[in-house]
Amino acid sequence: MRATAKATFQRIAPAKVQIVLDLIRNKPVDEAMAILKFTPKAACEPLMKLLSSAKANAENNLNMDVASLYISECYVNQGPTLKRIRPRAQGRAFRINKKTSHITIVLEEKED
Repeated sequence: MRATAKATFQRIAPAKVQIVLDLIRNKPVDEAMAILKFTPKAACEPLMKLLSSAKANAENNLNMDVASLYISECYVNQGPTLKRIRPRAQGRAFRINKKTSHITIVLEEKED
């Protein structure tokens, strides 16, 4: 059985999220929460909310044992890019791309 949580259209670049996801992949949920709490990256806050949502889904919807949960899959895909213009010298314009992310976390129970 698998518990899934998705966060779509998060306003953070996927490359920044991928760095943090690599830290928590295949870790138990409690250990992953501790890693996210003490890692000084901007992506940690939305990932903590998403991980707690996946944990709640596993506990309440699927009746899984919270103590034996681990992160079996976690990945990020690029969402739509918001294109903005910044004025520059001599009437020119400079394009600013604000990237978005679709983040997915999948939890499974560890089998003894």
